[in-house]
Amino acid sequence: MYDLAAIGAWVEFAVRWLHVVTAIAWIGSSFYFIALDLGLNRNVPGPADGEEWQVHGGGFYHIQKYLVAPAEMPEHLVWFKWESYATWLSGFALLWLVYYLGADFYLVDPAVADLPAWGAIAISLASLGLGWLIYDFLCKSKFGDDNTRLMIGLYVILVGLAWFYTHVFTGRAALLHLGAFTATIMSANVFFIIMPNQRIVVDDLKAGRVPDAKYGKIAKQRSTHNNYLTLPVIFMMLSNHYPLAFATEYTWIIASLVFLMGVTIRHFFNTMHSKKGMPYWTWLLTALIFLLVMFLSTAPLWRDAPEDEAAIPAGLEHFAQAEGYEDVHDIVLGRCSMCHAAEPFYDGILWAPKGVRLDSESQILRNARAIYLQAGLGHAMPPANVSFIEEEERQAIRDWYEAATRG
Repeated sequence: MYDLAAIGAWVEFAVRWLHVVTAIAWIGSSFYFIALDLGLNRNVPGPADGEEWQVHGGGFYHIQKYLVAPAEMPEHLVWFKWESYATWLSGFALLWLVYYLGADFYLVDPAVADLPAWGAIAISLASLGLGWLIYDFLCKSKFGDDNTRLMIGLYVILVGLAWFYTHVFTGRAALLHLGAFTATIMSANVFFIIMPNQRIVVDDLKAGRVPDAKYGKIAKQRSTHNNYLTLPVIFMMLSNHYPLAFATEYTWIIASLVFLMGVTIRHFFNTMHSKKGMPYWTWLLTALIFLLVMFLSTAPLWRDAPEDEAAIPAGLEHFAQAEGYEDVHDIVLGRCSMCHAAEPFYDGILWAPKGVRLDSESQILRNARAIYLQAGLGHAMPPANVSFIEEEERQAIRDWYEAATRG
């Protein structure tokens, strides 16, 4: 029978691949149309709002933008929406596979908040849903009439949420959830606001009615938010690979600064594409903010370990009781903990890779599946087999994990 853990790992890989591919398609089309709209030549005669000549792939493209319908509406109108929907759906599926099904490993940290798995999942789901409702309410309220004020208000919400997530979830899950929250806002903007408003405009044009300008104004506001939120979302997606970003007591401040960098970088490109100059000062400001992020990430890197770190985590007793555990415990301590420790002693390693520690019974049991996949079933760990783990030891890891999960 094919190993269930291996099947799960491949399913996760496939969904992650889908998520990355759809995100590339969504972000690519978004950035392209923003650059196109800002760079249109609007000094053209006729009903078109602007035009652009472009060259790509051996051909020339003549692109025109209409704020109102052309003389005849085209029979086939291309809508850019599925990229957004597919990115969110695949990301939500990945959230289930990694953080909900593996809540005891990746979502809950008793040293932060001793939550039951179901409670942490409920907080996750509620924050995503309520977050969108609050954001949407602000956009539609009098507060949202001033775009600058609204953007500042949204930033305050994101900072507050960053602080909240780091006080209920693991550092890794906190940044991932902040990205999921932001991506939910972006995709919901497309699904609930931008696309319905665009359909109203198209229907009015087809019927020969003059569309209400408010629909375009509202869609433009939400599109602008999406524009400035894109780069921070990418950072959050990548952050789980870098404990320097999530394994520090200043994680929420780092996240807050990342959102500022998203604004400065997008401001440069938006200004450049609109042919209003090259504000290079934004790169200097971005570099200074990033230097501050680097400083915060190592000051200090790890929070103090709880007093009961050696205790067996609730729900994982069967791994400690499975046949062969004592041997595996010694193997991991001997072959892995020189790097995966609070204070690594392998030359050149300053902190535990990927934030994974294997220097206590609690940490070994929490990472049982990863140990099995990386060092038992596969040969990814140790890298280049630097600690000379033997095949008999890998077999011992496999036997132990399979005995613990056999039922």
